[in-house]
Amino acid sequence: MSELTPDEIRRRRLARLAAPAGENKDAQGSPAAAKGQGEGQSKAATPSGSATAVAASTPKASVSSLPIKESQDGACQDVEMVTGSQSQRSVVEMDTDIEKSSQSQVDVDSGIENMEVEEADVRPDKRKRDVSFGTEATEEQVKNAVCRVFLATWEEESEECLCIPDLAQAALSTSDGNYSALINQMVMEVCLRILNSASNPLLCIKAPPAVSSTSPRGASFMAEAAPKREFAEKFQPPPSKELDLISYLLDCYERISTEERTAPKRSSIPPMSDALAEARNQCVTSTALVLRGAFSQNRSSCTSELVPFLLSHNLPRVFLPELVQKLWQDRQAFTEVFAPILHSLHRQIGVLALDSEEYREPLCALVELCEIKSDPRNCRPICTLMTQQSNFFPEALSQAAGMEMEKLSLLGPFLSLSVFAEDNTRVVEKFFSGHQMTSDNLKIVNQSLQHSMEYVRQECYKVIHSLLVHTDTRELTMNFITELLTRNNKRSQIQVDERVVAGDGFMLNVMSVLEMLSFKILLDKIDPFYPFHPKARVCVTSESRFSCTSQQAESWLDKIQKEGSPPWGEINFSSECFYLTLHCHHLAIIPIMRKYQRRIRAIRDLQRMIDEMEGNHPQWKSQVQRLQKGKLCADAGVLDQTMMCRVLKFYTQVAQFLLRAADPKNKGSVLPLPTEVPMQFSALPEFYLEDITDFLLFVLPYMPDVLADPGTGSIIQLLIVMMCSQNYMRNPYLLAKMVEVIFVMQPMVQPKAIKINQALLMHELALGYLTPSLMQFYVDVESTGASSEFYDKFTIRYHLAIIFKSMWAIPKHQTHFIQEADNGKQFTRFVNMLINDMTFLLDESLDSLKRIHEVQDLMDNQAQWNAVPRDQQQQKQRQLSMDERQCRSYLTLATETVEMFHYLTDKIKKPFLAESLVDRLAAMLDFNLQQLCGRKCKDLKVKNPGKYGWEPKKLLNTLTDIYLHLDCDLFLTAIAADERSYSKELFDDAITRVINKV
Repeated sequence: MSELTPDEIRRRRLARLAAPAGENKDAQGSPAAAKGQGEGQSKAATPSGSATAVAASTPKASVSSLPIKESQDGACQDVEMVTGSQSQRSVVEMDTDIEKSSQSQVDVDSGIENMEVEEADVRPDKRKRDVSFGTEATEEQVKNAVCRVFLATWEEESEECLCIPDLAQAALSTSDGNYSALINQMVMEVCLRILNSASNPLLCIKAPPAVSSTSPRGASFMAEAAPKREFAEKFQPPPSKELDLISYLLDCYERISTEERTAPKRSSIPPMSDALAEARNQCVTSTALVLRGAFSQNRSSCTSELVPFLLSHNLPRVFLPELVQKLWQDRQAFTEVFAPILHSLHRQIGVLALDSEEYREPLCALVELCEIKSDPRNCRPICTLMTQQSNFFPEALSQAAGMEMEKLSLLGPFLSLSVFAEDNTRVVEKFFSGHQMTSDNLKIVNQSLQHSMEYVRQECYKVIHSLLVHTDTRELTMNFITELLTRNNKRSQIQVDERVVAGDGFMLNVMSVLEMLSFKILLDKIDPFYPFHPKARVCVTSESRFSCTSQQAESWLDKIQKEGSPPWGEINFSSECFYLTLHCHHLAIIPIMRKYQRRIRAIRDLQRMIDEMEGNHPQWKSQVQRLQKGKLCADAGVLDQTMMCRVLKFYTQVAQFLLRAADPKNKGSVLPLPTEVPMQFSALPEFYLEDITDFLLFVLPYMPDVLADPGTGSIIQLLIVMMCSQNYMRNPYLLAKMVEVIFVMQPMVQPKAIKINQALLMHELALGYLTPSLMQFYVDVESTGASSEFYDKFTIRYHLAIIFKSMWAIPKHQTHFIQEADNGKQFTRFVNMLINDMTFLLDESLDSLKRIHEVQDLMDNQAQWNAVPRDQQQQKQRQLSMDERQCRSYLTLATETVEMFHYLTDKIKKPFLAESLVDRLAAMLDFNLQQLCGRKCKDLKVKNPGKYGWEPKKLLNTLTDIYLHLDCDLFLTAIAADERSYSKELFDDAITRVINKV
């Protein structure tokens, strides 16, 4: 093929870029026509051929018809092709052509082979990218771009843009590449047209029906001309002129980006880059003016026209950060624009709930606003503005100060999204309206609600985190959290008026946010003396202490302050955050778990009443149904695996902290602990440990799988260390709670806790020290100082009896039992307590059985029963119910006590046969044997004995085994002496064995 001339190459390139295959070559936009048009314009140009002269002397066509010109040296200066969907491959090829053409005017390989017109028929999709054969834009190109962006021209009327003749003077006076005046006037003129027209004039702008060669780029841009902001149906704003103005300005802002993408090289250098930057600046500035009410007469300071765009996620990318950056230095303007947005979001989410997905948008919008940063200090302007609002930290207006923080504060509605029925009934109505739901459906509903709550908590965490990482707002945010907890301090009380405190969902959300903040805290940075700092955000003065009184703690604090060298260090965020999180758990998850358990008991009690009085009280059924629905909501809110795992993770940190405070040297890895209790531990509130036990007592029955986390090891170690260091706590009921935790871990109580129970009992410290410590507590609990100590000790000792049974099966612990028996004094006291308890419990149990038997016999004799007056019948029925409850309780405790006697006497005999004990023990065993086998044992027969745990044969065999274990003449003589009082026909094999041995 012969070598082509430069003119031929240009013609072929223009033909390929400007016209699709098969297009009418005689059209105005053909290469020839374009060339002729360019020549005609060149003739009208000044001798210098400058673009300014051309613009001044030649009437410009409509914006959609852009000229193709050749410069004096014959090189093509501007070829613009139809834009549509961008092709990355076309971009690379065209950019390569531009670079090569800048080195030589003719590139035979790429210019001829790649740019043949015939190839356009094969690959038409390659003609989608504008390419400049020269990077610097002419003045006319800049003006055309500005017109495309703002949909305005100063020339003839067109359906593709607004014709504003008043712009002509500004266009002519443009000089030195400064387009500010033209752009400013253009924006103002279009905005005034929108304001003064009955309907939005931009709605009349139409794109050409097809891409025309007469308008290589204009057509595609005009296709995007009409307002295209679409709103989510749930956030559809009412029509208004201000809304039309903002939509227009946002569209213009996006068209600027389109210009930059279409001609990246030309748009990256002046004058085009300066013009587009000014256009972008004018869009942002004008939007701010609209939002500030410059175009409105009755502007509301509580609403913002930008909120529907924000909630519908149709703002151009980086528009919001640029608006913030633009206004940040002008505090008044910034407040006028963004304060209404914050208040609008506050009101918007205040009426939403988890019954729909609408709550996500306001929450997401707030997160987006809070995360916007502004140079040069890398500050967060929206966060600063939030803390400046009067409702960020509302003053207390009534006695319901805790509730006010939830309902009135700026962040309150965002943090109050909840699944609890008491917080919002809409969740109940949507998810639990049916009376019957299958377990699979409940599981799906709960998972859905829990996922929603986790999303809420993660988003709220982002907001609080943004407020805390920003130096200017950290202190105010910490004050807000502190006041929130202080005003809801009553939530920790057993009886609390829920109308004056924040709701459960709100408190759980706050707790979850604080947990996420605390997980990154290193324990080494937590000051153990922080709670005693004069400026501490937490108050512990009214709380019970581990091993000292409040007066002792105050004296200690006064002493160290007078010495002038307090042990606490400088207040740091790590300490503040950790202790606030700890106190928040005390006010959030712990009361909620107790409330959940009370609800379960209430449902059980009401159901029992309904079963007993079926049909008499239908209103009770309605009450049960309401409680059941409330429980289903609480199931989703409390039995949340993700939340509970997070709580466990935090309490693991607390356990490690308490071990450090109690044993600064070894951190609880060595027992026994030092005899002298460190004051920084002694003066801590005991709820720091009690809350952990309450948490474990809740999750063990309801969510034992949560404790499979490896971090549970620290909590297990804390339980062991504290049980083996009873002098570190002066409250026996706190020790009793730890005993109860170990009790619930036993496989016979909670089979799923077998692994954690094994981890506790086989722990190195437990194998060495737990047995004697529990035996000591069994003795010490005889006196607790409480008015109910006589009855409390039986429950505590029952728990210990179950624990001892598990420990006895472990050889190492069994060895410790035997060693304790050989040591003497403590074990003798221990056996004394066993004898006392067994005597009392068996006696009370058998007496209760006799009274139950009497009433049942009376009720079976219908004539005698009817002869009893009505009031006495009711009295006897009440007594029967009380006896049945008491019998169940006492028999359960008595059976385990007898069982403990049984396995202890099998291996240990000497302490039981001590002179101080043997007479009492023999008398007790003989008395109970007479009760079970005597002539009056028929009085112990009751209906449905299993209901009370009454197994006389099993109990009889156990007692006789104890006789055989303690093989001595004193016991055998006692049996022989009383043989005449036994009912011979009721002797079983076990008793016969004993008698025969005599």
